[in-house]
Amino acid sequence: MRFPIVPRRWVGLLYAAPALLFVAAFVAYPLVRLVMMSMTNASLLGGESFVGWNNYLKAFRDETFWHALGFTVEYTLFITPILMVGGFLLALLAARPGRLARITRAVVFLPVVIGLGSSSILWFGLLDEQVGLVGRLLHDLGLVAQPPVWFVDAQRGLWAVILSVVWKVIGFGMILFLAGIQRIGEDVREAATMDGAGYWQRVRYITLPLTARTLLLTTLISAIGSMLAFDQFYIMTAGGPGSATFTSVYWIYQNSFVYFKQGYGAALSVLLLLMIVVASACQIVAARGRADA
Repeated sequence: MRFPIVPRRWVGLLYAAPALLFVAAFVAYPLVRLVMMSMTNASLLGGESFVGWNNYLKAFRDETFWHALGFTVEYTLFITPILMVGGFLLALLAARPGRLARITRAVVFLPVVIGLGSSSILWFGLLDEQVGLVGRLLHDLGLVAQPPVWFVDAQRGLWAVILSVVWKVIGFGMILFLAGIQRIGEDVREAATMDGAGYWQRVRYITLPLTARTLLLTTLISAIGSMLAFDQFYIMTAGGPGSATFTSVYWIYQNSFVYFKQGYGAALSVLLLLMIVVASACQIVAARGRADA
């Protein structure tokens, strides 16, 4: 398709215009509004006045925010390696020819299409100490004397959430890794086999290096998603016991929609965004450094 009345150098811009308008309307403008709101004392109850950097100074003295941030980082550090290693191993299994590979793809990827809220409600019921299937199964197998109570202890609650999220999203990582593995030419594998390389040697020296970009992408997606965790903790632990399982986004939600402090909640959101951007940039730079070494 051509635009005869438009100079040739503007044609590409016209093709990109719908996407640029979408980004401007739904990303750039809300981000600018967020930054502007973070410098006010805006409230859901009405009223707004400029307070400058006061919200940010308050955030640095907010012990609950830093505790929530620390808990979020702990959750991210726990769940990201599980998703990476598990997704990669499942991708190796799904990449092999045969019926087992097809079953693996279907069974593991199926939970991905379920909403995070729905899966959290499902696992909350499964882990319930009175009527939950998991506790009853552990008891009937003789592994525990009584069905465990998951959500009265912060560590147990954390592991319950990790279990539900791994079940929900590990299939997404598997598909990404599988796409990376399938891009590797069959001639490369055949050459390695002819040179006497075993299966795990091919995985270590061929598959892993050639899927490094996929590994970086999957790690970034997993880490960013974990840093923004909210639904699963809101539904399964409600931030409890006490505020022990408050995530950063949960505390932002509390301030913005429970305490009606939208201005302060916006400031916390900006700080969290900056932390994620810096962490992601450092990860990308480190990955490129290892690739160039």
